Amino acid sequence: MNPIQKIAIRHGMAALLAVSAGLARRPALWPVSRAWSRWLAASMIRRRKICQTSRQISDLGAAWQQGFPSPKQVPLEAITPDTVYARIETPCPLRGSGDTAACWRMMEYDRAIAAAAGGQFVVLQSQAEAGVTHCRVALRWADAEMSDLMPAHLRAPG
Repeated sequence: MNPIQKIAIRHGMAALLAVSAGLARRPALWPVSRAWSRWLAASMIRRRKICQTSRQISDLGAAWQQGFPSPKQVPLEAITPDTVYARIETPCPLRGSGDTAACWRMMEYDRAIAAAAGGQFVVLQSQAEAGVTHCRVALRWADAEMSDLMPAHLRAPG
């Protein structure tokens, strides 16, 4: 990828995130926010052919990473027998805003990508929280118990 393509992708992602954040922060637009995020996810799922290909937990993480321009933006931190832990390093327009509820709404995209791969997704720590520079997330299979994972929007409501 040449430098101009990298710049175009970075600015394109920033624009998509700005639109998503604007929709997610306005209660009257929450249905639009959800539809927008699902449309973006469906487009990526079709383009990248994201689907469940195995029951290896590491494959769930790799499939989720396909929903992004580069796996470097969403590195996998750890893989346990039942959970993939990852970071989202892409700068978020909600960073430091305290609006973890809007973050939860924006992450509809990630939940849709994870679902296409056979999993479920939760944000453990959000860039919307004060002083946080990347999101920490977890993925598990769709039929797995998630009650031990505390979502950021419940742990640190904005």
